[in-house]
Amino acid sequence: MDYKKSKAPVNTVTRNIMDLCKETGNIYESVAIIGKRSNQIAMEIKADLNKKLAEFASYNDSLEEVFENREQIEISRYYEKLPKPTLLATQEFMEGNVYWRDPAKDKEEFGA
Repeated sequence: MDYKKSKAPVNTVTRNIMDLCKETGNIYESVAIIGKRSNQIAMEIKADLNKKLAEFASYNDSLEEVFENREQIEISRYYEKLPKPTLLATQEFMEGNVYWRDPAKDKEEFGA
């Protein structure tokens, strides 16, 4: 998923609960799926940010010498302006781009 090109809103959006439970039939199951996907997205964004910031890391032995790097500040600001992982996950779920399965229901289908 390319979270940089997502059409998810940047701010909080009030949603109709019935729209969220259309896929699963259960609002709690939908929220659990969105929550798990949100954690996956957050970890992906964090890894990407850490990789970009590592390029500018300076390894000084002196704790007194602290300097600001303009590129680091710009990268951090860019990531702060991205939509939050929960909004990205909700948008993906509403568009039907999230795959999930319930092992308990799979056992029922196969008669195990």
